[in-house]
Amino acid sequence: MAGLAAQATSLVEAFNNDDWDAAREMLGDSTYNEFGSQRSPSGADAILEVWQGWKATMPDVKGTVTSATESDNRVVLEVTWDGTQTGEMVTEQGTIPASGKRQKTPAAFIFEYQDGKLKETRHYFDMLTFLKQIGAA
Repeated sequence: MAGLAAQATSLVEAFNNDDWDAAREMLGDSTYNEFGSQRSPSGADAILEVWQGWKATMPDVKGTVTSATESDNRVVLEVTWDGTQTGEMVTEQGTIPASGKRQKTPAAFIFEYQDGKLKETRHYFDMLTFLKQIGAA
């Protein structure tokens, strides 16, 4: 894998490894749209706050890239998220207590780059599927 697809995959790997410094550098001042949770933070620090919230909920969560496609300034990754909800999940609607249940949720990322730098990320996943697996829906 080369070019922008490698950069996008490296961002998933940085998340997996809790390498927040590398993630911060790659995220820059981009915007992250997480459609499953309806959050759209901008800038590395705000995005990392969301990502670190997921890690607090599931410290063992890992994303496995199952496919990658690159065209011009766009990269599409299919990712499977796998982890155990051993921490509370804090949401705008309230806190979901730790369930100890494992979840495996498919997702898709669309990364838009401009001049070789990440401009926008759109992350699609089915929140209801996730919530059912952890026993919250």
